[in-house]
Amino acid sequence: MAEKRMSRWYFGGLASCGAACCTHPLDLIKVHLQTQQEVKKRMVGMAIHVVKSDGVLALYNGLSASLCRQMSYSLTRFAIYETVRDMMGSKSQGPMPFYQKVLLGAFGGFTGGFVGTPADMVNVRMQNDMKLPAEQRRNYKHAIDGLFRVFREEGVRKLFSGATMASSRGAMVTVGQLACYDQAKQLVLGTGVMGDNILTHFLSSFIAGGCATFLCQPLDVLKTRLMNSKGEYTGVTHCLRETAKLGPLAFYKGLVPAGIRLIPHTVLTFVFLEQLKKYFGIRIVS
Repeated sequence: MAEKRMSRWYFGGLASCGAACCTHPLDLIKVHLQTQQEVKKRMVGMAIHVVKSDGVLALYNGLSASLCRQMSYSLTRFAIYETVRDMMGSKSQGPMPFYQKVLLGAFGGFTGGFVGTPADMVNVRMQNDMKLPAEQRRNYKHAIDGLFRVFREEGVRKLFSGATMASSRGAMVTVGQLACYDQAKQLVLGTGVMGDNILTHFLSSFIAGGCATFLCQPLDVLKTRLMNSKGEYTGVTHCLRETAKLGPLAFYKGLVPAGIRLIPHTVLTFVFLEQLKKYFGIRIVS
């Protein structure tokens, strides 16, 4: 009798929170790089500038919002993807075809992106706050305070500012991460050279992280600009036109920091997820 472990629906959210705690400083620097109008500082320069201006702990500005985002956005997309994949997998004998994984990933990511938009916006604002002059700072105490203040001062619609961008980016990231991870893992295990161990999880998630970074960077740039705007963009199309004026490479601004953040985040998420599944997953004896 073979024993198999299945993931529980909330494991994706927990694994993403663990990964976010490790990669938050990289996320913060990425937001700083994307919101500067001209390229004045590179990644290391920006990190040094943040530490010099506000101290080492400033690299963890907005961590509560980041965790709040993972528990809304990542929890939703992982729950949808893994639940449906396992259901379909139990009905058919073999793994799902790649195109079905892509469609499922896009749907899960789009839904998760929409659900996580309010927390995501507060996250971007909290990270960018210290760049503003003292009189312009929003000074949210934590994520929940940020959500309440946006709701009270700017209304419900502002909470979902950039929802189109966040949902589209969520779909792209989830296709890159979840669908590509599943496919890469299937191919790696199919060679017969490696077993289902941490090295396989590392290699598969590294490939998935690279795919996700390349797919979602243009949308990430637009999303960050929209969420951080003080009304200078009328909508997604206007933001797209204004960014395009800076040249095609403007859509890949901060690609290296995004990769340096998203690849370790993807690797850690899947390594944590596989360990949670191994030790605390639902036991299935076949």
